[in-house]
Amino acid sequence: MKLYNSVGPNPHMVRMFMAEKGIEMDMVDVDIRGGENRQPEYVNNVNASGQCPALVMENGDILAEITAICEYLDEKGDGPSLIGDTPEERAETRMWTRRIDLGICEPLGAAFRFGPGLKMFQSRMHTIPSAAGDFAEIAQKKMTWLDEQMAGRDFVCGDRLTMADILLFAFLSFGASFKQGPTEEHKNLTAWMERMKARPSADA
Repeated sequence: MKLYNSVGPNPHMVRMFMAEKGIEMDMVDVDIRGGENRQPEYVNNVNASGQCPALVMENGDILAEITAICEYLDEKGDGPSLIGDTPEERAETRMWTRRIDLGICEPLGAAFRFGPGLKMFQSRMHTIPSAAGDFAEIAQKKMTWLDEQMAGRDFVCGDRLTMADILLFAFLSFGASFKQGPTEEHKNLTAWMERMKARPSADA
């Protein structure tokens, strides 16, 4: 297997997932700041959506979208599953992953692309600079909601580390880089962030 890698929260999630599973593979670094991922060679031969990461699977096919990549790696890797061992655990993980993706990751990403990252993205996609603050507020409100849900929990799904935690950590770490991470009011999320930062995989 081989991973087309780059900067940003999406590749970070996959690398962290790989580290937790003990999976190693060759990586090809893609210069997304320079727009390499939007060039015909990458779009036509690697990922038609022009995004990173992308995984070359064992059969040679290329898989994109981070949750799909992580579920594939979960099945291929050894050790405990980061999705779940039972239908109920897998359903719970996917529920929380979906909530986090839609409620926090998507608006947080939009806040960056329309705000601090506007110069990079304005020639690559439809941007709405006037909406950057609104998307940041949406993400913060959902963080407040999630902070309440996290009371008494070690991880998003209770006492087990899952894909939902890894997705959330990658994006909240990214959000903190432009002052859109958890605030001091988010005591449960802040404590959870510290626990996640202490994991060796956090630096993947």
